[in-house]
Amino acid sequence: MQYQLRFHVMGLFLLSFASHATAQTTRPVTPATRPNVIYIMADELGYFEPSYMGNPIIQTPNIDRMAAEGIRFTQGLAGSSVCAPTRCCFLTGKHSGHTSVRSNGGGTPLRADEETIASMLKPLGYATGGFGKWGCGGRGSTGVPEKHGFDVFVGYYDQVHAHSYYPPYILRNSEEMPLAGNHGNSNGDTYSHYVIMDEATKFIREHKDQPFFAYLPVTPPHGIFDIPDDDPAWAIYKELALPEQAKRYAAMVTMLDRQVGEVLGLLKELGLDENTLVFFSGDNGGADYFASKEQPRGVHGANKHPTTGVEFRGKKGNLYEGGLRIPVVARWPGKIEPGTVSDLLWYFPDVLPTIAEVTGATAPADIDGISILPELIGENAAGHPQTKHEYLYWEIGGQTAVRMGNWKAIQPKKEGDWELYDLDRDVSESMNLAEANPSMLAKLKGFAEQAHTPVVEGTFESRELHERDRAAKFGGKPPVKKTRKNKSTMTMPTKGMLSNKDWSVVRFSSENAGNRKFAGNAIDGDPETLWHTKFSGGITPPPHELVIDLGAVYRIEGFVYLARQDGGWNGAIKNIEFGVSDSADHFADPVVKAELAKTRTPQTIPCDPVKGRYVLLRATSEQDGRDFATVAELGVIGN
Repeated sequence: MQYQLRFHVMGLFLLSFASHATAQTTRPVTPATRPNVIYIMADELGYFEPSYMGNPIIQTPNIDRMAAEGIRFTQGLAGSSVCAPTRCCFLTGKHSGHTSVRSNGGGTPLRADEETIASMLKPLGYATGGFGKWGCGGRGSTGVPEKHGFDVFVGYYDQVHAHSYYPPYILRNSEEMPLAGNHGNSNGDTYSHYVIMDEATKFIREHKDQPFFAYLPVTPPHGIFDIPDDDPAWAIYKELALPEQAKRYAAMVTMLDRQVGEVLGLLKELGLDENTLVFFSGDNGGADYFASKEQPRGVHGANKHPTTGVEFRGKKGNLYEGGLRIPVVARWPGKIEPGTVSDLLWYFPDVLPTIAEVTGATAPADIDGISILPELIGENAAGHPQTKHEYLYWEIGGQTAVRMGNWKAIQPKKEGDWELYDLDRDVSESMNLAEANPSMLAKLKGFAEQAHTPVVEGTFESRELHERDRAAKFGGKPPVKKTRKNKSTMTMPTKGMLSNKDWSVVRFSSENAGNRKFAGNAIDGDPETLWHTKFSGGITPPPHELVIDLGAVYRIEGFVYLARQDGGWNGAIKNIEFGVSDSADHFADPVVKAELAKTRTPQTIPCDPVKGRYVLLRATSEQDGRDFATVAELGVIGN
């Protein structure tokens, strides 16, 4: 359904839905009229962050123009709430109960036999190019883009590699493209995103005389929040009274917006404007970056309406609306009615069948998506009514969600209780109706059981190049474990500190066991190991907690925190609290709160003397505004 009215979050009008279907009536498309398709996907851009949604800080005039000259969707949803799984849903037309990439480790591959949008278009003579962050198979695996229909892919295959804008190289069809003067992290001369965008526009120019599909899953504004100081976008924000990283983030969005405008300008220059369908969207829900006590949903309010204050619950990493709802606009002059606002409920698996219908391609038989072409160009032009989903489905890291019209059921953790929400009345998912409407919950749970199949991932022939790419984030050498002789590894002070030989971990909010970043590493006496909160298969949001049994009652006078020593900063704690108790199950108010510095040297946090056997560490924020926490070593001062 389309309408020409301003969208209000609390006034969502939701469609009634017919049965789930994938077959579409295809419009006649001849080789001479096959349209081009460009899809630009911003990494982690939140629903309310573009200025067309009224964001008071971030400026996106070109994306705003796309919305004004085309269509914007109020209920476009991601395929998953994190990077790699959502890209797999996008590329394959499958929901996450059927995809091969359901974890977010960075290199999990597509299977060799899986079709993608690109492989679907190749038989029609389309040139196919990808530019940005792939995330569906590291080098040496069955999932690399050149094995899945892409003539060329320039950028990052692995997500860890993609965290740096100054790696020593990026990739072009699994071959390394050196970037002059770069040493990893934030250290270098060649800004990788500029190179990637140059390659994308070069691809469009080179293929102006044949139909093309250009897929741009670009990295901004995710990763390390870096933008060159001489980029025009930085001048807009550098003097604002905001945290440095929040200003950098905003500038990265505006930089990307400028480049969106450059792509649109190039299409007009080449005479391709009216024969090119251009999408712009986020990849998953916003991350509530730069949150504080005063702004708990972040400086830029990714999931909070800037005028009404209505919020989407959750954020990137979970399956509440904050983790799934994304900004989406599309523009196709002469085809899409300018200024259209659509409340059609759809998600990433629908992109493949939509492009199939647009181009006259044959979609694979095993997809879960439906074409939304009638919503884009009108049912008369498409030649058939818009099909609606019977249900939409997501799963990630033990979480499951099902959507049927205005009803949404979510199981926020494995073996946890199911919750039920009526999003027509409660878009913030604050009123759980599971007990009040058991029949509806049972129906949606039945869909969930129907939708899930065991995951079958692709494979690696060798992980050597994949691990090399992950190390490139740090300049080409992984943050390998250092020896005690390496003076760059800090050690804990011993004067006044309790011995940890009798300590044990009682409980923790999460740990990333997949790469052995166990909670126990925080008290093992080895500064080269660390506790890292969960990020594989879904991020566990803060606050993060660790409870330690000291083995006896002590008089405690302070604590010592040692940040990770491996070259990275992910999870380095900024705001920290400590509690002391005689019971591991109950802690009163914190005995001390502190704001830590961004340093690898041990930091002492004194407190008024207090007796107790159990210590609670609570991390409420991270130095770079992400949702992680890491501890190399924890010490306790006392006697």
